[in-house]
Amino acid sequence: MTVVKINAITVPEDSGDELGKRFAARRSSMAGTPGFEGFELLQPNDGRNTWLVVTRWASEEDFEAWKSSQDFARAHGQSSDAGAKGGGDGPQKPVGMSAELWSYEISVTG
Repeated sequence: MTVVKINAITVPEDSGDELGKRFAARRSSMAGTPGFEGFELLQPNDGRNTWLVVTRWASEEDFEAWKSSQDFARAHGQSSDAGAKGGGDGPQKPVGMSAELWSYEISVTG
């Protein structure tokens, strides 16, 4: 059963474009990650400042394995070589002011 994880990221009004650029630059970084089925970055168009990162996983175990991986640490600036894989100049300052992780299972598809 597919597991959906939604990271609701609140960003300052002038930082949404930067968030979008960072996700676009790392679009292919998840290729080959066991259990990863895809993601979308949802940009608000109603005046809100909360962006949604919607990811789909084959199982909760696949998501948890990714969260404890070096790839996750690098992507989230939590390792000493955070910039190495992405080609950056080192860890980047976070764009978001806060984030909240929501978890769902797909029960009906259409």
